[in-house]
Amino acid sequence: MKKNIPDIPQEGYKNSQLGIIPKEWEVERLGSLVSIVSGESPSGYALKSYGKYPFIKVEDLNNCDKYQIRSREYSDDEKNIIHQGSIIFPKRGAAIMNNKVRIAGINIQMDSNMMAINPNNSKILSEYLFYTITFERLFRIADTSSIPQINNKHIIPYRILLPPLPEQQKIAEVLSIWDEAIEKQSLLVEKLELRKKGLMQQLLTGRKRLPGFSGKWKKARLGELFDERNETKMPSLPLLSITADKGVILQTESEKKDNSNEDKSKYKRICPNDIGYNTMRMWQGRCALSSLEGIVSPAYTIIKPRNGVNPYYMEMLFKQPYMIYRFWTHSQGLVSDTLNCKFPSFCQVKVTIPCWDEQNTIAEILSVCDKEIALANKKLYTLQQQKKGLMQVLLTGKKRIV
Repeated sequence: MKKNIPDIPQEGYKNSQLGIIPKEWEVERLGSLVSIVSGESPSGYALKSYGKYPFIKVEDLNNCDKYQIRSREYSDDEKNIIHQGSIIFPKRGAAIMNNKVRIAGINIQMDSNMMAINPNNSKILSEYLFYTITFERLFRIADTSSIPQINNKHIIPYRILLPPLPEQQKIAEVLSIWDEAIEKQSLLVEKLELRKKGLMQQLLTGRKRLPGFSGKWKKARLGELFDERNETKMPSLPLLSITADKGVILQTESEKKDNSNEDKSKYKRICPNDIGYNTMRMWQGRCALSSLEGIVSPAYTIIKPRNGVNPYYMEMLFKQPYMIYRFWTHSQGLVSDTLNCKFPSFCQVKVTIPCWDEQNTIAEILSVCDKEIALANKKLYTLQQQKKGLMQVLLTGKKRIV
């Protein structure tokens, strides 16, 4: 690959409406490179569970990252076929902001909330167009002044960079290599998570016992295993956030906006090995073990384990479906939005747990699973960032493939 382009044109580059680009590249209106097709109402088709053509709706775009080959409903009708290689995307709504763009991996049909652009392969290749649209991001093409929407008047005049076909092919091949690596790594993460889930189902219920352990498990109420930590008026401690996927983290590391009150005198202290749970969402398993000391919103209940209770083991136990159901049955309120599981109700929930040593051994096994998942996710993130960087330089011509 060649060096980055400087701020002024050099030999081999030229000025354009979209900035400095390679001299062999052109700037073209998208409408001159594609034909545009809108979807049809599902009422016009005989839809069924299986059939020849997947009938794609916006929610089906979550089934894949690149090639759309399946859906929830199918059709055998031979009308309004969207051909393989077309770029499909939503016409309106939040999915536009989320850049939901796919390549039709086979011939399909699609809902009236969907659009397709079919590339003229003598000018632009399907895969190159896909990468260009996802790099540019769909919302840049759409009208986002009110409800995000996109139609012909937005697509036709939109200008994109167009390398010669051989270079389009090379760019698509390079980015496809990263797509393949990302897909394989994503599958590895999924398999590791499923393995941990299976181990939890076996080990946390006693269906599978580890070598060296055969003693009877103890039945207890959670009030016998935990005390509530209800310490306030510590505003000097760092503000923490209890998240569903990252556990207890500093608020400054959270992706959510800090909506905390300026007066934090009522915020609750949480310490390492405490578990914080959302008082109104414990019936959904919203809890996390803390490795930090700080303060959290009064909306949380903070519990600290007594002697003989492994907090990590209990965190994993609390997220099991049968435990979530028990928290739901012990929550007070008329409707879902008002349900709450305050500490007195939490104390009445019954559990069956092994001895201290078996808890620790099970926790060690599951902790190893967590580390393997974290390493796999780190590699996945690295691959995603590498692809992002490659798109930035290859699709703008800042670096060339030779």
